[in-house]
Amino acid sequence: MEAFFQPIKLSVTVSLIALIIVSTIGITVAFLMARKQFKGKVWIETLLLLPIVLPPTVIGFILIMLFGQNGVLGKMTNLLLNQTLMFTIWAAVIAAVIVAFPLMYQSVKTGLSFVDRHIEDAARVDGANEWKVFRFITLPLIQKSILSGIILSFARALGEFGATLMFAGNIPGRTQTIPMAIYVAFESNKMTLAWAWVLSIIVVSFIMLLFLRKSA
Repeated sequence: MEAFFQPIKLSVTVSLIALIIVSTIGITVAFLMARKQFKGKVWIETLLLLPIVLPPTVIGFILIMLFGQNGVLGKMTNLLLNQTLMFTIWAAVIAAVIVAFPLMYQSVKTGLSFVDRHIEDAARVDGANEWKVFRFITLPLIQKSILSGIILSFARALGEFGATLMFAGNIPGRTQTIPMAIYVAFESNKMTLAWAWVLSIIVVSFIMLLFLRKSA
């Protein structure tokens, strides 16, 4: 049983860590992109959304080029941590963050586009600083968009396969997430085990989407 639950535990752990990172960065970047006008904004936003359309293998290849032993970030991590991030749980987290970020970003940015700016301006007139306006006015108004981004990002991170396989590898107990465990079980003709993992990820994804629909 431990062998069955290990990929599930690892997938949930990776997805939750990725979700924390994606939520923090996604909300911040979405707010800045929605409220600031600057030259090259369209180019930057296109770059932020690019992982949605790129094949996972391309993302995995780019991550290897960046974090590999000869990559710029790889040399930095080797220097600072005395080890590479490739083929570790953190490689799986990075891959999950890259593919899940656009979903959080786009969801929050869409929510911000429907916020009545007059409400925020009224709070400023009453003496609220920018942080208080953001914390007590803007965030509550876009909470449904944030919830939508959280659920979609978590589901995307949970189902990530291609980039994770290339960058983190498929090491049982260390980097083998549910999608990779399903692939290995299928290739080994262990269909009962494969079906068990397939059903587990379907159930989790279905519950999250159902919750999203009910909260909309």
